[in-house]
Amino acid sequence: GKTDTFIIVTKQLETAQSSALSMILCDEPNIGKTYTAKYYVQSHKNAAYIDCSQVKTKRRLIRKIAAEFGLDSKGTYGDVYEDLTYYLRSIDSPLIILDEAGDLQYEAFLELKALWNATEHCCGWYMMGADGLKEKINRSIDCKKVGYTEMLSRYGGRFSKVTPDDGKEREKFLMKQASIVAKVNAPADADIPTIVRKTQGGLRRVYTEIEKLKIAAENATEASGEVGHGKASV
Repeated sequence: GKTDTFIIVTKQLETAQSSALSMILCDEPNIGKTYTAKYYVQSHKNAAYIDCSQVKTKRRLIRKIAAEFGLDSKGTYGDVYEDLTYYLRSIDSPLIILDEAGDLQYEAFLELKALWNATEHCCGWYMMGADGLKEKINRSIDCKKVGYTEMLSRYGGRFSKVTPDDGKEREKFLMKQASIVAKVNAPADADIPTIVRKTQGGLRRVYTEIEKLKIAAENATEASGEVGHGKASV
């Protein structure tokens, strides 16, 4: 079973890559965005996943993108940047996924704008973050901070979202996702509705609950093994 997040985000990534488009996904944490992006990169060539929370500065970000595409990222910054832009223009439909993009420093954001300009019409970009990314971009636009208005227009001028805004619909959506993930990962005899209720639809909590079940099952098996062994030796 595939969650709605997996299906929708995968479709958006495919569109961004095949048509060299740029998009921003701002949605709740813990719905499976990162999992989907990492899975996509493993199964599609010329696609790179970058966790921006690990490379917040301009230099680290560009070196990391270069390294993900297998380029030498150790030379001077100017050389790495030139090599990267040349490479992205020369390969077939590259895609760069920027996760946790709200963590990037201002100068890194500006450098992304420059890199976007240098690779226009030949590279797809997909920026992801929680609601903080949307707030950061909107706040920066309101403050007339240089670069943000152009940045947003390059990314289609709007924020996409997977989770419904309506409270009841949102709850239904999250519970359905949690149920799909629980069914795939939980032990065969697990009580799926109980797991889903406990987690309130948060996927990380689904995995935590399943881990607890597996540990409890292992402990029970070990305990019964010890009892059995004791009887045999009497």
